[in-house]
Amino acid sequence: MHRGRRDSVAFTVVVGVLVLLGGLAMALVVGLSGAPRSLALAAVLAAVPVGPLVGCFMWLDRYEPEPRNLLVAGLLWGAFVATAAALVFQGIGLVGGASERDSLSVVAPITEEATKGAFLLLLLWWRRHELDGVLDGIVYAGMVGIGFAFTENILYLAAAYDGTDGLGPGGTTALTGTFILRGVVSPFAHPFFTAFIGIGVGLAIASRRLWVRVLAPLAGFAVAAFLHGLWNTSTLSGTGHFFIVYGTLMFPAFLAVVAFAVYRRRSERPLLSAALQDAADRGLLPSSDIPWLVDLRARRHARRWAREQGGSLAERGMRDYQAAAIELGYLHHRYLRGTAPADFSVRGQEHVEELGRIRPYISFPGQVVPTR
Repeated sequence: MHRGRRDSVAFTVVVGVLVLLGGLAMALVVGLSGAPRSLALAAVLAAVPVGPLVGCFMWLDRYEPEPRNLLVAGLLWGAFVATAAALVFQGIGLVGGASERDSLSVVAPITEEATKGAFLLLLLWWRRHELDGVLDGIVYAGMVGIGFAFTENILYLAAAYDGTDGLGPGGTTALTGTFILRGVVSPFAHPFFTAFIGIGVGLAIASRRLWVRVLAPLAGFAVAAFLHGLWNTSTLSGTGHFFIVYGTLMFPAFLAVVAFAVYRRRSERPLLSAALQDAADRGLLPSSDIPWLVDLRARRHARRWAREQGGSLAERGMRDYQAAAIELGYLHHRYLRGTAPADFSVRGQEHVEELGRIRPYISFPGQVVPTR
């Protein structure tokens, strides 16, 4: 079996087993934490921000959509594995003598970011070829953070409704307040923290320097844990202090990360154009195809045109051709930067063969490409 396939199987087995165990553990925790009615209501409310958040990260991922199974794996890892492991580690910390304040300010941020970041490290170890840079790291980190927040919100919302959070008698008022705080004001918190680990992993993938490959993920984890700890600490001194930290630091930092992610997304087109043009100069694909590959609007137009001309099979062929070309473009970019993976030649040849197999059966609308 090819090493890449062995690694993929190992990743799938390890993640699958851990998700199953984590799911069983969290089902037990959730089942013991409240009445069925409150848990059902909490789950519905916790799901409200999930769709919009996933949509935002999918929008970032449009140039080279990551495999859906890996994105789902990230969500499940965050929802079950990271939450269950974090609860275990935090329980060990409390048994070891950590105060409730220390647990919230120090133990929780470190354990939660470590357990969330573990998914990215597994990707880096076994599915490195799926990571092409910072944007991919942010997308996977975001999915893990969304999954983690979903399960955590169920626990917080159910506790607020049942009055077991120590903040009041519970009921609809407490539930509404908790939902506004966690589902409306700060639904981005966990994806935001873990995004720094994703940035670190992305920098490691894209760098030729060994020290960057080692230190970038560690630095990303340190920033994620620090901001997470600062966020948690701000909640200990009352709502007023929390909103001061939120308004002066956290929300501006979140906007900065969003701006950075959008900038990286916009840089994908010139990056791919340069890489594919060099590949075309080497005879790996026709240069006339490039405009239909690097422009998102042109890609959609080409797929619609293919469907009109040849039906669903033609559209699928166009989609497969575009996907293989984009994969080749990112791989060739890493080759030009001097950061090509060890299996670069094997993977590159597979993409070139895929392009050669499909190209005779597709055609593009014409020489004029739709402009923005």
